[in-house]
Amino acid sequence: MTQHFAVCIKNNGYEVSLELRKLYEVVPDQLAAQLGQIRVVDESGEDYQYPEDFFLPITLPELLQRAVLHST
Repeated sequence: MTQHFAVCIKNNGYEVSLELRKLYEVVPDQLAAQLGQIRVVDESGEDYQYPEDFFLPITLPELLQRAVLHST
């Protein structure tokens, strides 16, 4: 199981869409990465691009990944 997750560390200007210290699922997007952006599933339940420096990547143990993905 290869999922990618990140923790929000900034949300300036996106306070409604992003919660600080919350875990977000990352959607791979090479074009966004080239633009210094990251695509995540935000509070709306949809995936959107945000500044890459708003997040820190995190590796979850497989068991925790399953629990997080099945709770949504």
